[in-house]
Amino acid sequence: MIYQSFETRMEGAVAVVMLNRPERRNALDEQAVEELEHYFSRPPAEARAIVLAAKGPHFCAGLDLKEHHTKERSPAEFMRVCQGWHRAFDRIQHGGIPVVAALQGAVVGGGLELAGAAHVRVGDRTAYFALPEGQWGIFTGGGATVRVARLISPNRMIELMLTGRVMQGEEGMQTGLLNYLVEPGKAFEQAMSLAHKIASNAPLSNYSIVAGINKIWDMSANDGLFTESLLAALVQTSPEVQVRLREFVEKRATKVAA
Repeated sequence: MIYQSFETRMEGAVAVVMLNRPERRNALDEQAVEELEHYFSRPPAEARAIVLAAKGPHFCAGLDLKEHHTKERSPAEFMRVCQGWHRAFDRIQHGGIPVVAALQGAVVGGGLELAGAAHVRVGDRTAYFALPEGQWGIFTGGGATVRVARLISPNRMIELMLTGRVMQGEEGMQTGLLNYLVEPGKAFEQAMSLAHKIASNAPLSNYSIVAGINKIWDMSANDGLFTESLLAALVQTSPEVQVRLREFVEKRATKVAA
């Protein structure tokens, strides 16, 4: 499939998805969300990690408000739009392949919801974050109440939405929104470096990490512990694990060091 909203390529075992609507600050219209769902439902078979990035000075300014205004959707129609965003971003978060987001400029509204679906977020010092829905007379619909609130706390999300204020990179680090903060223009480079490292992990281990931990978070403690033991039994008895453990036992593996 040829995607109109983003470009894709492979760099070794890392797939790159590059949003490509810089003239619209990479705002997401219905087509873009449908294309994201399609891609992340069927990522390249050889991909062991994915970098989600964007062309231009901004990562994503969120919902395409021009399209939203023009279409004058009914409540039922817009609910279906929201559910499309949920499906697409669920594919990113729970698809089993680690996704690293490279962020610059505006990461606003739906753009923050998109970034929140990634597993690792690298922002450069031009990146800023906001949920201005209150000022626009709308409400989040792409999963922020679940994903962003979990990252920064519901109380902080409420304050951001009520005031419409902008969060800069340093605060993004302090609140847990960002995993890494780098110099301007370096987010993609750092994201690719991390993705290549992640891609070298055992695929079944990566799958369990990105598909399992968030699911376990939603469970009761007893259900979570049981699910953890099932994942551990599956992952830690695979043939690839035996090879890696043999390297450790024979002192050929790199040890953890400060």
